[in-house]
Amino acid sequence: MALPVSYNVRNLRVRWRTNLLAIAGIALVVAVFVVLHAVSAGFRLALRATGRSDNAIVVQKGATSELTSGFTREDAERILVDSRVARGSDGVPLASPEIVVIANLARVADGSLTNVLFRGVTTRAFDVRGGIRLTSGRKFKPGLYELVAGDKAQARYGLGQGSTVKIQRHDWTVVGVFASEGSGFESELWGDVDVMAGEFHREGGYQSLVLRLKEATSLPSLMKDIADNPGVQLEAKEERRFYEDEAGPTAKAIMGLAVFVALIMGVGAVFGAMNTMYAVVASRTREIGTLRALGFSRRAILLAFVTESAFLAFVGGCLGCVLALPADGLATATGGPNFSELAFAFRITAGAVSSGLIFAVVMGICGGLLPSVRAARLPIINALREA
Repeated sequence: MALPVSYNVRNLRVRWRTNLLAIAGIALVVAVFVVLHAVSAGFRLALRATGRSDNAIVVQKGATSELTSGFTREDAERILVDSRVARGSDGVPLASPEIVVIANLARVADGSLTNVLFRGVTTRAFDVRGGIRLTSGRKFKPGLYELVAGDKAQARYGLGQGSTVKIQRHDWTVVGVFASEGSGFESELWGDVDVMAGEFHREGGYQSLVLRLKEATSLPSLMKDIADNPGVQLEAKEERRFYEDEAGPTAKAIMGLAVFVALIMGVGAVFGAMNTMYAVVASRTREIGTLRALGFSRRAILLAFVTESAFLAFVGGCLGCVLALPADGLATATGGPNFSELAFAFRITAGAVSSGLIFAVVMGICGGLLPSVRAARLPIINALREA
């Protein structure tokens, strides 16, 4: 016969001061776990939102990033005539030949210099890339030293409309700001590819070529044909997958850190819950003896105490998730693809909350198991003799 749930609820209410300490300890651990999980999720989401699944990106064969890629304009023109490449209403291929360069800019927050990615594109890039929309100003004009800034880059480096950025010998004027659904493009500055190529002596080629396909299903055949073409040393990949793969090592490192920190703190929380439950058992020894004398089995006593511990941990987990919520949406940045700074926002997802609650309950069960076993094994006579 199992003990009624009301028994556990009454005990939790009566010993609320002792229980509060265990709840607070577990809440702190879960809050840290969820925040670290949110960092990893935000980074992954920033890269996952970069690119479209029906776009192909062409880079030099074997290149691990756009920065290490390079091919001639003639190579790009050979690919643009492919019938699988979509065309706009003007009959021109929906394609964006691009170069990327890294330059130093000072952060607004602390004035320190950091690597920022400048992308040379044509105005066609706004149509080919997914989800790009101007939030203020206008697009750059071809042939001019003008830039449009991603909204996160604008905020981090103080690039208001009309401000100037010195690249090599010229001052470039920021004429607009764009957003791109939280993707990594929001950490970049875009300018005319031909002007930027001249500034960096890269007139003869590009580093990547982004293609909109008429049908996404034609991507595998396009990838095979480009890879098998001995006339070009290029390869095509799905655009979104390309950026996800670039972020893989960093995202895994962040998630690994989250798990490591959570485990270290979790061990402490388990011992805290264990101490609390041992104290609970010690203070209720006579009560346990009475329950055993009334006919409740050892298993019922064990189950009641484990349930009580798990419930305490669950409450602590809920409180920890609530404490972590204000972190949702906080912006930060870390080293991203192409050795540039990638800004992203913390994302507290349903998965992070679920993981935090499961982690809390596991801590509660682990912490409460040994004290519960002790309670279940107490001899009835000895327990009733306790004062």
